[in-house]
Amino acid sequence: MPSPIPVTRLLPKDFYPFLDLETCSSPLSRNPGSTLQVPVQRLHGKVASRLWSTVIHWKELRSVQPAGSGGFGSVYKADYFGETVALKKVKKCTKNKLASRQSFWAELNAAHLRHENVVRVIAATTCMPADFGDDSSIGAVLMEFVGDRNLQQIIYGGCDPLEDRCLRYATDIARGLRFLHSHSVLHLDIKPANVLVSGEDVCKIVDFGSSLKLDHRCEVSCLSPHLSHVGGTYTHRAPELLKGEGLSPKADIFSFGITLWQLITREQPYTGDRQHVLYAVVAHNLRPSVQEHPVFQSEQGRQCRTLLGLLLERGRSLQTDCSGAGASAGADQLPDMRLFNAQVH
Repeated sequence: MPSPIPVTRLLPKDFYPFLDLETCSSPLSRNPGSTLQVPVQRLHGKVASRLWSTVIHWKELRSVQPAGSGGFGSVYKADYFGETVALKKVKKCTKNKLASRQSFWAELNAAHLRHENVVRVIAATTCMPADFGDDSSIGAVLMEFVGDRNLQQIIYGGCDPLEDRCLRYATDIARGLRFLHSHSVLHLDIKPANVLVSGEDVCKIVDFGSSLKLDHRCEVSCLSPHLSHVGGTYTHRAPELLKGEGLSPKADIFSFGITLWQLITREQPYTGDRQHVLYAVVAHNLRPSVQEHPVFQSEQGRQCRTLLGLLLERGRSLQTDCSGAGASAGADQLPDMRLFNAQVH
């Protein structure tokens, strides 16, 4: 399927596809012994660090193995020019084709960005060969392969204590969000399942299918029909999203607070019927318990409780100053994670 968006709109003006590239225009770095042919030495540093490709060289994908699946589609692990990568096939929604297209292009909102706590996009395309594509897929995104674990599996899938890792994980997520907000990108689906953990125990934010790129006004005044892809997981969605109100970095801050609560307690934030939970969050300011839970009763726990209170009440108690700096003002609302030190030492 041809792209509904011109390439010149997807890429910054410096990166129009007339650069004299060699075999692959992927931004993968060359490792010792790697056969990856990327003309990094011939490109300006800014281009080499930010360039991503609108072409996937399908013949170079080898050892393709299923790695996971979900409502978004399927993920595969593969070798690409000698590097281990993840290939995400985005599922087409037959009931809402517009939302499917928007969700696919939303995956690329952070494609031009590079940060150690954000999963790097290598290439993306809607043109898929017959042996890779099918009628149920709208396109594919090629990303760096981080590992086989996400934060949800670590929180709920084992008995290993997390006390020594809580601060590091929380700091990684906060840094990733600060970076995204400073570039006017809202993730809008922060949750443990969307945080991958590498073999080096570094957290990286992934899955931008619900994300949004803010314009100079910084805040989207309402959820219009043109933003039908904006979704997120109901247990982590900020009240303003549930009510269809304005979008701002505060929505990610709220979701980060829920994720941090899960990281500390290793419990589910809400129980009960979905509709009842949604109503209670919106109408009665329901939040995960930070008062009665045993982990918050010690002196250290009370300090952590204060931090969580700030995160979960951001939407009602603080206003985002959007003058001039776009969404970077929202990044300033993220807390200094040193306040969390007392809980883990």
